[in-house]
Amino acid sequence: MLGNMMFQPLLISSMIEHAGRYHADTEIISKNTDTSIKKTNWGEIRENSKRFANVLQQFGLTLGDRVATIAWNNHRHLESWYAISGSGLVCHTINPRLFPEQLVFIINDAADRVLLFDKTFAPLIKAVKPLLKTVEQYICLDAEDSSIREAIPEVQFYDDLLAQQSAEFDWPELDENTASSLCYTSGTTGNPKGVLYSHRSTVLHSYAIIMPDSLNVAARDIMLPVVPMFHVNAWGTPYAAAMVGCTLVLPGPGLDGASLVNLIDTYKVSVALGVPTIWQGLIAAAQQSGSKLESLKRNVVGGSACPPAMLKTFKEQFNCETIHAWGMTETSPLGSANQLKTKHLDLADEEKMQIRLSQGRPPFGVDLRLTDEEKGTQEIARDGETIGNLQIKGHWIIDHYFGKEESALTADGWFDTGDIATLNKDGFMKLCDRSKDLIKSGGEWISSVDLENMAMGHPEIAMAAVIAAQHPKWDERPVLIAIKKPESHVSEAEMLDYYADKVAKWQIPDRVIFVDSIPLSGTGKMLKKDLRELYGSILLEQAVG
Repeated sequence: MLGNMMFQPLLISSMIEHAGRYHADTEIISKNTDTSIKKTNWGEIRENSKRFANVLQQFGLTLGDRVATIAWNNHRHLESWYAISGSGLVCHTINPRLFPEQLVFIINDAADRVLLFDKTFAPLIKAVKPLLKTVEQYICLDAEDSSIREAIPEVQFYDDLLAQQSAEFDWPELDENTASSLCYTSGTTGNPKGVLYSHRSTVLHSYAIIMPDSLNVAARDIMLPVVPMFHVNAWGTPYAAAMVGCTLVLPGPGLDGASLVNLIDTYKVSVALGVPTIWQGLIAAAQQSGSKLESLKRNVVGGSACPPAMLKTFKEQFNCETIHAWGMTETSPLGSANQLKTKHLDLADEEKMQIRLSQGRPPFGVDLRLTDEEKGTQEIARDGETIGNLQIKGHWIIDHYFGKEESALTADGWFDTGDIATLNKDGFMKLCDRSKDLIKSGGEWISSVDLENMAMGHPEIAMAAVIAAQHPKWDERPVLIAIKKPESHVSEAEMLDYYADKVAKWQIPDRVIFVDSIPLSGTGKMLKKDLRELYGSILLEQAVG
């Protein structure tokens, strides 16, 4: 016997309709590519998304066709998202910082028929255009610009297209399992792989984001997603923002610390989301300008582990709670978020801090486990100490990659994340490393994340990465690669001494290499693969020398 309740499919179009109906006058503040500010609201975003849906309909696209976007976080990009997915097409967000070869591979692999781009990326589009096999329409997300037309003669302009269209559009009634958006992994090992999300998975993921024990988003919030919209759909925040009707502050291309401080202080941002490298720049800029970031109540850190020193700075200097979160492209991305339980509230500050340093616990809708080997099925203890291979399953977790028939799951239906972690009985998960970044020295495991976090606690270190370097006796040994803060004179010997009372002697790095910069991915993660190529044999060379 079935229940007697209404059935309505979970669709992305229902989120923009809700926002347009019940939060029409709530502001969307958007920074354009020319740094000017555009103020709009959810009502106008809904109308323009319908106008653009009419444009797409005129192109003769069919259900499931892919429409690519290469754009910053701004209002036009937001409107296009709802237009594309809402009308039954697939919104394919592309990281503009990929190598041109990767860009070409991704667009051709997805068989994109339309390509939307911010004018910042016109030179990139011009360069790769001859190699794109399926793209029929090129749309610049801006007003008419002769220089863009000169570079790409067949280009059409978003504002002109919208001006010709009605705001009347009936969203199609789709199956909730219809594909909605597509995002490719970073491709650090081989070609990038596509992850194809559904309307159902996206809506359920949005519900998970807004929960108090998750990112805790509400209508009263003013949210700044610094995480790019091409990075796992900005962690789902443009959907969650529409669902609750909060104010959005979209930073455009200005992701430097000073620009972000200005946006936070000017528009009274209450919650911001980004990766640790972004927050390092923000803290430095706030300290330099004297800003106290008074409106910022919490910031969400994901992408990689948050150094303890950063978490402490946010709390003590800016009275801002840091929510540690974890996820990946294959998990939509939210897999866990760190919110304290009742039993933690009376703990001493230092004990709370230790809990805050973990990546938190899974929201309802996903489940985590640890296994004794990669892609294994033998679960190990949830005791907060035993390390194992982190696996996940749930409503918004990948089943198989785009265009691939084979399952991406273990034999018993879990997705192996490639992360090494601990998990306690309350579900709090703490990342120890990526499996490929874990250092195995003389049969013992060393966490590069722990060593990096310690280095970041040094007052004269701005950024730190630890890699496994080949060693003639111990197979691998840790090497610290660090950027000094301006005016710092810290030496290699002083850095090694700094570790002496913090870790066992055999875990202390063999070398410290000071550099001017550390290569970062388009999403702000340190590219350890590049660092291993540069410095992975330094200890062997040293031994020979």
